Amino acid sequence: MKFRAHDTFFIRKGWLSKGMKNVEAASDVFISKENNPMDVLGIGANMVKSLRYWLMATGLTTEPNTGKRNQTPTELGRIIRTNDPYFEEMGTLWLLHYELAKNYEEATSWWYFFNEFKLTEFTREDFITALNKFLRALPESDGEKPLRTLEDDFNCIVSTYVPRAKSKPGRVSPESNIDCPLGELGLIDIAGTDRESGLKKHRKVVPRKDSLHPLILLAVILDRADGEKQVRIQNIQTDAYNAGKVFNLDIISLTALLYRIEQLECIKVERTAGLDVINILTDMDYLECVRAYYEAISQ
Repeated sequence: MKFRAHDTFFIRKGWLSKGMKNVEAASDVFISKENNPMDVLGIGANMVKSLRYWLMATGLTTEPNTGKRNQTPTELGRIIRTNDPYFEEMGTLWLLHYELAKNYEEATSWWYFFNEFKLTEFTREDFITALNKFLRALPESDGEKPLRTLEDDFNCIVSTYVPRAKSKPGRVSPESNIDCPLGELGLIDIAGTDRESGLKKHRKVVPRKDSLHPLILLAVILDRADGEKQVRIQNIQTDAYNAGKVFNLDIISLTALLYRIEQLECIKVERTAGLDVINILTDMDYLECVRAYYEAISQ
């Protein structure tokens, strides 16, 4: 498990594109002694550390745990870099979010927030209290994390998904590019102020159906199905790591999106005898479905 590995910096627009470009040019870009990483990347020392972390947390790169820790693009990273080098497509943002929300080891607070945290409306204290309770119950955990660490994780989660013009109106220029691109997904919003504590409240938001391409949803379903050809719709909505959890989908939105996938003849929705399931008709796997998404939007 990892906490606060981002060093308080959320993903800035342009960071991942810049990071991938430089990793491809020199796998030792983050550890080179000949070429100062700050000079090569054009960002400060703490931001270099943060960018290195975010590339791995979003599934774009990997590096060995021992020895010379050069970075290597993953297959997903290569596919995205080839088809969307500037990370502008909504499908790309959804994929990055999925990789982040399922990454228990590298982005534990993100994983917990989208997969285990049950409150729809919440304050920072609600999240920290719930996460520490969860951690105390884990046999492999060393107990509670320092308050500052989890506060920084919560603040970074909010900054990842809530544009600063909304979270800090009047203090951010409309032309500012400091926002995280994942804010375009609309997964978290401001819900006002808690009456008892006076703290700011946030809420999880069901995304717009038209922002989530059916092939991106299918890619996640295939990733979680692990070769099974029939999956219960309830499992898609409520299982940890699955589409309903990581994408904040309610049953209405999920069902509508499943019927859109059915129109592509990749699945068949069966709602008979009290058992709602999908039958998977395609032989594609996760990465093949990601490739099919980029092919579809290029036509």
